[in-house]
Amino acid sequence: MMNNLKINEVWFLTGSQHLYGEEALNKVAEHAEIIAKSLDNSDQIPVTIIFKPVLTTPEEIYHTCQAANQAKNCIGLITWMHTFSPAKMWINGLKILQKPLLHLHTQYNRDIPWSSIDMDFMNLNQSAHGDREFGFMVSRLRINRKVVVGHWEDIVVHKEIEGWARAASGWHDWQGAKFVRFGDNMRFVAVTEGDKVEAEMKFGFSVNTYGVGDLVQVINAISDEAIQGLLKEYEESYELAPELKSEGPKRSSLVEAARIELGLEKFLTEGGFKGFTDTFEDLHGMKQLPGIAVQRLMKKGFGFAGEGDWKTAALVRAMKVMGTGLPGGNAFMEDYTYHFDPENTLVLGSHMLEVDESLADGRISCEVHPLGIGGKEDPVRLVFNAKGGKGLNASLVDMGNRFRIVVNEVEAYPPIKDLPKLPVARVMWKPLPDMKTGCAAWILAGGAHHTCFSQNISSDTLRDFANMAGVEAMIIDGNSTIHQIQNELRWNEIYWHSKIQL
Repeated sequence: MMNNLKINEVWFLTGSQHLYGEEALNKVAEHAEIIAKSLDNSDQIPVTIIFKPVLTTPEEIYHTCQAANQAKNCIGLITWMHTFSPAKMWINGLKILQKPLLHLHTQYNRDIPWSSIDMDFMNLNQSAHGDREFGFMVSRLRINRKVVVGHWEDIVVHKEIEGWARAASGWHDWQGAKFVRFGDNMRFVAVTEGDKVEAEMKFGFSVNTYGVGDLVQVINAISDEAIQGLLKEYEESYELAPELKSEGPKRSSLVEAARIELGLEKFLTEGGFKGFTDTFEDLHGMKQLPGIAVQRLMKKGFGFAGEGDWKTAALVRAMKVMGTGLPGGNAFMEDYTYHFDPENTLVLGSHMLEVDESLADGRISCEVHPLGIGGKEDPVRLVFNAKGGKGLNASLVDMGNRFRIVVNEVEAYPPIKDLPKLPVARVMWKPLPDMKTGCAAWILAGGAHHTCFSQNISSDTLRDFANMAGVEAMIIDGNSTIHQIQNELRWNEIYWHSKIQL
């Protein structure tokens, strides 16, 4: 898991032409480099912005787009037309471009110099003119892109670029990523199924199954010395239940949990996997279902979802990358049960074991409790309350003829009362715009019961992410109505059917 998105590069491309002469082109380059360096130095923008020489010919544009495709750390392009860049020059370059595109519609000067403005100034500073020419060509080529409008020093512009850059980082991380399924998905469950071939074609990541026995072999080979080291880390990091302490009657359960964690991490790391799934129905050779192991591996950046749900595991990984460096976490989650008090309706979110500790607020307890499914020994897990605040739930589903990302913005709260007998991590939230509308809209959109719960990613960033992937996005927010959601779903059905037929 990356700790700093600065290793990701966004190339800043400026369009112009030779019509205006070398003096004007020198000034264009000077202005463009100042803007690129300013964006690169912005505290808001988490990636590295790389200034590239001004582009004035079709050959320069083509070769730059070709180089961007091949550059390992380039995650996208920002384009800006300082003057007037005839857009036919951009056709061949844009046709081969494989990286996300952001069109920055700005200009070097913020204000019109009222007393001195003349035609030389107008010819040089005509982004209002040149960006429309470029925008037409991108639309004509039917290329998805983000358009950001405003002065380049405006913090609002920086925040929009930040959201797009985070989406592009998540998208870049998916390209060539590998996810492993230990066993199949939970029997008879619909939403965890999906077309893995289409997903690899569409998203760039692969999903393959490995037998649980392959994992068990690695787990059983973990040394006692390594286990003792991890047990010490548990003792220093969490409040251990009395029965899990060194002389406790359930200490062996903690030893086995540590063995599983070390084996899982070794298998994933050596195999180059960015995430995984398992299922309680397929644990042959394992003594307990991974609980604390999954929670801690998610905190380290691995994607995860239960019951073989590879789509959610991949989404969790992508959203963790998008949230790099921001306070709060992104974690596998499930809408578990409701509080239907008419004065305070809430969702209680959790999972039977596996909620990422990056969501935790305060005390984290390490406990062992029976699990009524799976037929194995009692698993160890971390128990805590999650932080409150603005958040969202996101779900990636396979609709048969397309993938859809469903997002519901929420307001999260710590549990409003103590839950002394609930042995799992938990968070409560109010779906926006309200419980009835948010839940009904989610169900109408076909959102899954598994999600990635985010404390730091915006719905705009996920909309950008869906745009990069070329998939449908359904956003349920404070302005949503059932009528609007139903109409959007109907329109999307027609649009996506037509798009596929084309």
